[in-house]
Amino acid sequence: MEVFGLVGPLYRRVQRKIEQDAPEQDLSVGVRAVLDLLREHGPMTVPQMGQAQSLSRQFVQRMVNDAAARGFTETIPNPAHQRSSLIRLTDAGLAAITAVTAREHALLRRVGGGLTDAEVTACVRVLSRMLELFDDVEVTGTPPR
Repeated sequence: MEVFGLVGPLYRRVQRKIEQDAPEQDLSVGVRAVLDLLREHGPMTVPQMGQAQSLSRQFVQRMVNDAAARGFTETIPNPAHQRSSLIRLTDAGLAAITAVTAREHALLRRVGGGLTDAEVTACVRVLSRMLELFDDVEVTGTPPR
């Protein structure tokens, strides 16, 4: 539980700092998450993004709408399901998420304490395993089936 006690505030502070340092981009945490997910995985449906991020479909849809209004994403036909379009990054969206992540990486490289690559790798491994432990948690609040 100590890890969760540190990760939550750390995540929120890092996101606030990045938003403060990049007012020209004016990316909310939600839009940033959508852009990052699409950059990493390619075109996805809103329900797929919600599931991948453990967020409600309605929240993800609002973030996708915000991103689309700014020209960062676009809707394309989904060959697998006509009623659920795919969302993909535009060139502007790719440029925006690339710039934001470059700033994030530069900021986080300033972490001191002489951390080794092995320590960072171990930390990522621990957090990944903790995330896997809660893979069955439903976002909607309904019990898993």
